[in-house]
Amino acid sequence: MNIVLIGASGFVGSALLKEALARGHRVTAIVSNPAKLAAQPGLETVGADVLDGAALAPRLAGHDAVVSAFSGHAQADVYGYYVQGMRSIIAAAKQARVPRLLVVGGAGSLEVAPGVQLVDTPEFPAQWKGTAEGAREALKLLRAEPELEWTMLSPSAWLEPGERTGRFRLGTDQLLADARGESRISVEDYAVAMIDELERPAYLRRRFTVGY
Repeated sequence: MNIVLIGASGFVGSALLKEALARGHRVTAIVSNPAKLAAQPGLETVGADVLDGAALAPRLAGHDAVVSAFSGHAQADVYGYYVQGMRSIIAAAKQARVPRLLVVGGAGSLEVAPGVQLVDTPEFPAQWKGTAEGAREALKLLRAEPELEWTMLSPSAWLEPGERTGRFRLGTDQLLADARGESRISVEDYAVAMIDELERPAYLRRRFTVGY
């Protein structure tokens, strides 16, 4: 497939880039600093401001799908920056008439009990709250979107470097935990689940989650 990957040089984006290229997809990487990405076969790198929707749309046109690993971690107003960026990406994808939009979500909006989301629990780390609330708002924006064929993939509570095992479980709106009660997934296996969904859509216009 011919895909656009937004945020390809970030923590999750770089894992998605590696997985997509390994499977033979052609990737147009949209990043703020193209110098961060080394040249590779099948990769075209484009510098662009995600918040400039009018300029972003032409970059997306003609592709089979857009995968967004957009993040606001480094910004002072994480929530505002993330939501503004997601609004821009959604608008640009619609304007460009891209068939699919896949979005890296957060674990914070997953339920840990009926009606209780992880981000609203006392134990949720304060430093990740802005990002989690931004991702929750992005999910609301997508669910209200009548035109796009979107999918959001939320990770488990702990998303960390590890192994690409290809062995994991999928769920929908509830946080997954293993036999020891730990909720975790490697960023490598997260990327496998996302590119699997890109190739074989099973969660159109839905959010799903991945964990061990």
